[in-house]
Amino acid sequence: MSSRVLPQFDLLTPQSIPEAVAMLAQHQGQVSVLAGGTDMLVWNYIRKVKPAYLLRLSGLDDLDNVNYIPGEGLRIGAKAKVVQLLDNPDVAEKFPALFQAAETFATPQIRNMATVMGNVLRGSPAGDCSCAILALGGQVVLQGPEGERLVDIDDFWVAYGVTERKDDELAVELRIPEPTSTTRSAFIRMTRVHEDLAKLNVAVCLEINQNTCQQVRISMGCVGPILVRLKQTEKMLVGKQISDGLLQQLAASAQEEIAPIDDQRSTEEYRRQVAGVILKRVIEKAIGAH
Repeated sequence: MSSRVLPQFDLLTPQSIPEAVAMLAQHQGQVSVLAGGTDMLVWNYIRKVKPAYLLRLSGLDDLDNVNYIPGEGLRIGAKAKVVQLLDNPDVAEKFPALFQAAETFATPQIRNMATVMGNVLRGSPAGDCSCAILALGGQVVLQGPEGERLVDIDDFWVAYGVTERKDDELAVELRIPEPTSTTRSAFIRMTRVHEDLAKLNVAVCLEINQNTCQQVRISMGCVGPILVRLKQTEKMLVGKQISDGLLQQLAASAQEEIAPIDDQRSTEEYRRQVAGVILKRVIEKAIGAH
C-alpha cells in the first residue's frame, strides 16, 4: 500500500457546533478536523499523524461566511474558503494585505477548497493568509466544553505546527478589527514558482497620518519556526515620517531581527539578505496604494 494513503479512521459528522465540541471532548486527542482538507494528506504523510477519527465540518452551515461588519471588522467562519476573500469587495477595499495574500495563495483549485482558518491552524511560518492576519491583528474564536474562548493572534502560534487550540476546542471564527481611515496594509511573498510555498513572506499594517506613522504591525514568515512580528523594527517606525533613509534603516533592522534557516526552498543567507528589501517594498506598496 502506498505510504501516501490515509490510514483507516471513523468519520464524525456533527450537525451543530455543540455536537462537534462534544465529539472532540469524547475522543480528545484522537481527532483531526476536516474542512477544506487540502493540507491533510500532506500533513499526515510528513508528520505520520494517524487520527482515529476525522471530524467533518460540512454539516455546520453557519461557519461558511466572510462578513464585514461596520464598526466591528471582518468575520471569517471556519469553513470559509480562500476564494471567498477574493469574492468579497470589502476585503479588497478595507483589508488589502489579506486580499493580496489570497490572490497569491497556491492555485485556483486549492483556493476553491482551502479554508482561511485551516491556513491559520496549520501553524506554518509559510502561511500567506496567516502572515497577513498577523499584521492586521485579530483573534481566533475557539468553542470548547467551557464555552467560548478568544485568543489573540499574537499568542496563537506556539511552535511549528502547534497552536493554542486545545484538543477539545473547535476553532469557529477569525475576527479582524475594523480599519480606520488612516489604515494602510499590504502583503508580498517570494516563491520559486507561483504555486510553491513562500520562501519569504511579509505583511504590514500601518496607521499613517500626514506621512507620519502612528502605529505599525510588521509580520514576516519563513524566518523562524513560526510567523513573527518584527517588534524592534516596528519601534523604529512609530512617530517617524517615512523616507528613503528610514526605509534603509528598517531594512537593516529586519535583517538583524530575524532567525532564518536553510531548507529546500532557500538559504539562511538569501532570506536574510532579501528580508530588508522586501520589507521596504511592502511598506512602499502599502502607502502607495492611497
